[in-house]
Amino acid sequence: MVLTKDELIAAFQKEVQIFVHLISKVDPAKIEYRPSAKQRSVLELVRYMTIMAPAMIESIKGGDFSREAMGAIWGTRETASKAMNWEQAVAAVGRQSDEITREVGGWTDAEFRSEISMFGQVMTRGAAMVNMVLCGYAAYRMQLFLYLKAMGREELNTINLWMGADGQM
Repeated sequence: MVLTKDELIAAFQKEVQIFVHLISKVDPAKIEYRPSAKQRSVLELVRYMTIMAPAMIESIKGGDFSREAMGAIWGTRETASKAMNWEQAVAAVGRQSDEITREVGGWTDAEFRSEISMFGQVMTRGAAMVNMVLCGYAAYRMQLFLYLKAMGREELNTINLWMGADGQM
């Protein structure tokens, strides 16, 4: 793997930190905002983020991407996330840094290098972790950032998006 396990964990921790920073910029009165009728609302996006990384990591570790296996892993989490209010969803995302550290920290180098077949593509578990989970965080933080900008948060800038901090450009 190109990244060491510690570098991958640090990258996950940074992504969670950035996402939580962006969540802190959401006006709770606007959590039902959605850019269009078929897109997730802010609340639905944050609820989804309570599931995405933990479910993908479990799926990648297990290596079974059948409809049944994915349904078992995602189904329970999705039901629980839909019952979360804003504060619960935000707290659940905030806990992911420690949860991912515990889960991924237990993986061996051999597990990261072992191959899986995911949706018709053969890749290593390490590549799947980077391409599906780490890149997933980057994609969804960009989505949240764009929602915030569309809601009028004009003061937010690249520092908020890439560093997870307030600051002038």
